[in-house]
Amino acid sequence: MFRTMQPQDLPALKALWCETFGDSAEFAETALCSFAGAGNVWVAEAENAPVGMVSAVPVELDGRKGVYLYGLAVAPAFRKRGIARAMVEHLAQTLPQNGVEFMVLIPAEESLFGYYEALGFQKAFARRTLQRPIKRDLWAVAEFDAATAKALCGLRAQFCPHLVQLAPTQMAVVLADLYRQGVTIVSNKGGYGLYFRKGETLHFVELQAVSDAAATTLLSAAREKEVVVEDAVVSVGAVQELFQNEGTRADYGMIRFLSQPFDVSEGYMGLMLDV
Repeated sequence: MFRTMQPQDLPALKALWCETFGDSAEFAETALCSFAGAGNVWVAEAENAPVGMVSAVPVELDGRKGVYLYGLAVAPAFRKRGIARAMVEHLAQTLPQNGVEFMVLIPAEESLFGYYEALGFQKAFARRTLQRPIKRDLWAVAEFDAATAKALCGLRAQFCPHLVQLAPTQMAVVLADLYRQGVTIVSNKGGYGLYFRKGETLHFVELQAVSDAAATTLLSAAREKEVVVEDAVVSVGAVQELFQNEGTRADYGMIRFLSQPFDVSEGYMGLMLDV
């Protein structure tokens, strides 16, 4: 039987989360209750107990309603019985009744792309990772850590229109997690970026800007703030116009259409509590 999470399910689901993904109980509760929300966590029940779970977190893409599948897990004693597949198919049949047109997800490892393809998903939202030296520019102007979750959603919509977008409530959870990991946000009228500093390198997990010059200004502003850094590792969408023909392409996300397929060749997905 499949149903949404009830309060009494939380201890068992937290334990399953920690066992499956290796996260803390605190993170598991945040992911289930704050990021997804009880009404968006689906449970597979057997023998009067939860034996599987998956979160269907609301998202939008090009004005269409969708969900981000997150935390798909089945208890060890019940694996290899098709429960995970059955949960996904249950959502595929149920969610369109509420106007949901697609499901997206991010495979945790390369080997899982084939598994999800067998469940009707197709590859989308590929990324490029590139490394660039950062030149000093004393005139590079930007603000740092000035974005609330709502403001960050606004920046993302402004500079990346074909974006798989979380609601501000869910983005607040992602942003809080990023801040705990030490992320810094840099932004100006030309774009924004989110980065971690590791030694003398800045790792940009997201960078959106109107041009290469605008992106370079953001990199230089970050260098001036951090003082002793030499280069940046930058992750961008594979079809993003920034630094075209640079970097290494890699598969990232997947999508399954629940109604009429639409073009996602320019789509972008990131910052989905997966960093």
